[in-house]
Amino acid sequence: MATSKRRLITSIHNLTPEQLAELKTLYPLGFNDVMIRYDKPDGTFFYTVPYETEDTYYMVKIDVKVDDGADDDSDNYYDDDDIKGADELADTQPDDASDDEY
Repeated sequence: MATSKRRLITSIHNLTPEQLAELKTLYPLGFNDVMIRYDKPDGTFFYTVPYETEDTYYMVKIDVKVDDGADDDSDNYYDDDDIKGADELADTQPDDASDDEY
């Protein structure tokens, strides 16, 4: 009779150094392509990667920093230009000149 493997969800911080080394060997290019997102009922979420040993199938929680793209300073990115004289150069272009001439 075949016995099924234990299934556990654990944090990457709870793995032994040997398990961490094996996980890094298993995914030498990182976890981006194998991460699985789990949504919790409270609206939060976490990511895991699969990791299997002889007797256990793990879903290892990975700490992920999600870039939500909401950067308060992004609207003012060009306000502090370091290019001196750019405004003066823009003002010297003749009105009837095409962009091909420059």
